[in-house]
Amino acid sequence: MRVIPYADVVAAVRRLCLEAAIRLPADVWEALRAARQREQSPLGRRVLDEILENDELAAREAVPMCQDTGTAVVFAELGEDARVEGGLSQAIDEGVRQGYRDAYLRKSIVADPLRRRNTGDNTPAVVHVELVPGDRLRLTLLPKGGGAENMSRATMLAPAQGEAGVRAFVLQTVETAGPNACPPLIVGVGIGGTFDSVGLLAKRALLRPVGERHPDPYYAAMEEDLLEAINGLGLGPMGYGGTVTALDVHIEAAPCHIASLPVAVNLQCHAARVARTEV
Repeated sequence: MRVIPYADVVAAVRRLCLEAAIRLPADVWEALRAARQREQSPLGRRVLDEILENDELAAREAVPMCQDTGTAVVFAELGEDARVEGGLSQAIDEGVRQGYRDAYLRKSIVADPLRRRNTGDNTPAVVHVELVPGDRLRLTLLPKGGGAENMSRATMLAPAQGEAGVRAFVLQTVETAGPNACPPLIVGVGIGGTFDSVGLLAKRALLRPVGERHPDPYYAAMEEDLLEAINGLGLGPMGYGGTVTALDVHIEAAPCHIASLPVAVNLQCHAARVARTEV
């Protein structure tokens, strides 16, 4: 059994917080540049120019690309032959605490949803742990801003509504979100599972690189169809009109009950921040 030092996890998470806040992943960056080339609306192209300039400035000056530095959502893949000394969740929270403090990132977490007292350090993080073979710990940080998260939706469809029902729900969610989710978007879609797990499927879908299709050709074709339909809505960059409303659509599916068809749509704004490391 490999013992991973607590301090190593803290340092890794702290580094991810800083990296994610200031620098977009290469796939998102390239997708925004490609969107600028194909956008038909002059105002839409101007908006994309401003987004790209903002992201370049953030990386160059090492400052956050958005004032909303988000909820720290952490996906941890922990090897079955490893354990974290002092506790994985505790180490992740300490890393988030240090990262948000040292980079002067906005603290956005309240301790209670109704009484609204800010915890002051952006903890606790939202942590999803998956046990995998091996003795390594892989960490993925997804800082999730409130605007796009607020416009995300979940529903329980009747099985008879099938693919057409899913398609209609995804389009309705994006159209209702309008400019509030800060397009161009990455649209994560979860299908199947249960009421509690379908939202996590949709969020996991946001982790796949832009342009990478689902390995099942059926869902890959559905992703292409939804992307074309969403861009046909005409919302455009930041909702000012145009032909690029989404950079990509990713679907994750799971087995479900014969009487159920859960669907969730987790929207991600153009500041699609993801950072990864292995300890």
